[in-house]
Amino acid sequence: MNEIGFKLEKINTEQFAIIEDAYDTCCEEIGLEAIVKFGINSENPAIISIIKFQFEQNKKPFLIIEVSCEFGIEETKWNIFNKGTKIHIPKDFLAHLAMITVGTTRGVLHSKTDNTIFNEFILPTLNVSQMITEDGEFEK
Repeated sequence: MNEIGFKLEKINTEQFAIIEDAYDTCCEEIGLEAIVKFGINSENPAIISIIKFQFEQNKKPFLIIEVSCEFGIEETKWNIFNKGTKIHIPKDFLAHLAMITVGTTRGVLHSKTDNTIFNEFILPTLNVSQMITEDGEFEK
């Protein structure tokens, strides 16, 4: 992959919830669901990476966080991604942006749960390249 110039332009906490009634301090079995999505902003050449995590017990979420990061893309590279009516983004680059978003989400989660019993729930390291198996194609 050729070098792609980009910068992190915006971070948003799209969703954050602690559902205390769904959390059982005696239950040690914890599940974690991770969802990765992408979008584009074609007005300002940008890719939006969205990561959602849900910590669960008994298939019920008790801690939910969803964070989006908007990455501005160098215009010359954006023009290369432009394929007629679609924007085509290589999967390796999407994985790189998702990795940054996971790290950002980890920090947001720590900050939001600081001084609570939920601060012990730290997002694990993930191999996002295994989660992103195809290049991204987006309608303009």
